[in-house]
Amino acid sequence: MDYLSREGSPIPESLWEKIDDAVTKAASKILTGRRFINIYGPLGAGVQSINVDNISELEETEGDISVIKGRTYRHIPLINQDFSIFWRDLETSEKIGMPVDLSSAVNAATQCALKEDQLIFFGSEELGYKGLMNEDGIVKLPMSDWNDGENPFKDIAAGLSKFIENGIVGRKALVVSPDVYVKLQRIQPGTGITEFERINRLLSGNIFTTPVLGKGKAVLVCSEPQNMDLVIGQDMITSYLETKNLNHYFRIIETVLLRIKDKNAVIVFE
Repeated sequence: MDYLSREGSPIPESLWEKIDDAVTKAASKILTGRRFINIYGPLGAGVQSINVDNISELEETEGDISVIKGRTYRHIPLINQDFSIFWRDLETSEKIGMPVDLSSAVNAATQCALKEDQLIFFGSEELGYKGLMNEDGIVKLPMSDWNDGENPFKDIAAGLSKFIENGIVGRKALVVSPDVYVKLQRIQPGTGITEFERINRLLSGNIFTTPVLGKGKAVLVCSEPQNMDLVIGQDMITSYLETKNLNHYFRIIETVLLRIKDKNAVIVFE
């Protein structure tokens, strides 16, 4: 079944290739969660739910009837964003060879990518999902004034120490708000290097920023797959919706779900 409605659409294959390329490139510039969280999938568009395990409670009960404790099943949310291309633009492109302006597709892909990161970091209150910043049971540490002295470095070092204390080992990553990212660019007196560079060495270069965090936020994670992963059912792709007033309407879709398996692997500074 062609659930993307591409085969019956009036859009030629050559244009579909350009749309796919524009969407992929635009999204890859924005997506932050995928840069440090391991991908589980793609599993296919038809996979609607997946198990989410809490490894600290995971065990199989004994008896005539048994279940796996510490395991729940969650629906994989669908993210989408629409855009359109005017028929006159396509006609101009075909008649005189001008390239089709795909700005609307790029803007839609950008919005879709931001929605994915919003789901990863904050979940969806309306749908009952939580993210890295607000999941129940994650570790929270006080955030000192990152405008002052070596406070950022000290806070991150304290977070890494907390990981060791809880037996969390592996690849670490720090994600901060854009304003916090700027604060890390100041040079420490007497060192000749920025706070960013000092922390970057601690984390092997894994410092990221995303606008979905808002202002004044930072989260440190150990993103090994035994601690968390990003389930992808259908990866980001464009479908054909309809022709209306001769214009063409499209929808970018994807199905994704963050699984936090060990809450000790997430430290939020607040």
